[in-house]
Amino acid sequence: MPRGQKSKLRTREKRHQAQDDSQSHRRVQATAVIEEPPPSSSPVLEDNPQSSSATGSNSTSQGSSKAPSTTITSSSTSDTRSDENDNSQDEEHPCSSDVSPSTESTYSDTLTSQMDLLEQFLLHKYKMKQPIMKEDMLKVVNQKYQNRFAEILKKVSERIEAVFAVDLKEVDSTIHSYDLVSKLKLPNNGRVCPGRGLPKTGLLMTVLGVVFMNGNCATEEDIWKFLNVTRVYAGRKHSTYREPRKLITKDFVRLKYLEYRQVPNSDPPRYEFLWGPRAHAETSKMKILEFLAKFSNTVPSAFSSQYEEALQDEEERDRAKIAARPGNSHFQACSMATSSSFSHPY
Repeated sequence: MPRGQKSKLRTREKRHQAQDDSQSHRRVQATAVIEEPPPSSSPVLEDNPQSSSATGSNSTSQGSSKAPSTTITSSSTSDTRSDENDNSQDEEHPCSSDVSPSTESTYSDTLTSQMDLLEQFLLHKYKMKQPIMKEDMLKVVNQKYQNRFAEILKKVSERIEAVFAVDLKEVDSTIHSYDLVSKLKLPNNGRVCPGRGLPKTGLLMTVLGVVFMNGNCATEEDIWKFLNVTRVYAGRKHSTYREPRKLITKDFVRLKYLEYRQVPNSDPPRYEFLWGPRAHAETSKMKILEFLAKFSNTVPSAFSSQYEEALQDEEERDRAKIAARPGNSHFQACSMATSSSFSHPY
């Protein structure tokens, strides 16, 4: 191999190793911060046996006296770029850089490297609003791993889903065209703002998860305590979320996914978040719990209290759907009349 290519290969491998080390360090930080909170503050996410009922939008609990028993560990691959302009931030994101199969072909041909390359390729296509073709994905994967393409694609789509809350879906089976689709109906397929960019759905679902795990009402301090561990900071530009505080307190609130209000009787004023009406309409506690479980590499039932609450919420939603079906109102009226006649016979 020419000396120049060897030098590039070593540099690229060192960069990927540094990213992996940084991500591992952040996962350790997340666990440490949540499991060992300072005495003056409460854990951000936990299995709380006193979690409020399914009508979480009316809850005002702050969670200041909760005892930690279950933790959420961040697996986010996002990073911050405070000194770069908005147009270059996404380009520098480790999961969204441009991918050229010809130049990357000399990179280590491990299975993990193939997953990394395909993940970068998919996110780049999403960011640029370009169609994702199967034939192009096959070109990204080394010939050595072509027979494992389905396995690689499945794992990559799961990784992207766990961080960005978008699903890889086939949009045209005749030409094998795919797209990454936001789990929530955020504008511009999860980008929120017009133009190109990476999805903001993962941030929104993470915030909804923190709210749910904190008794359906989380203080602003709780939200940023968790997000800071994933290197998302208020007032600092982020490679994916641009202005995170504006996105959370303004955009998501304006779109009615979050409710942002002052904590009653707080002086100086403090603020808290609840689910907004669109969050209740477009997702559920179980879906958010499933997202958090994937985010933390665990299962929803690991959060026992919240899992029971989510099951109850699913049952209530099912009953509401049945009651809303055409003809059921007449059936209910007849049932009520029959019950009344038996209760008050002539």
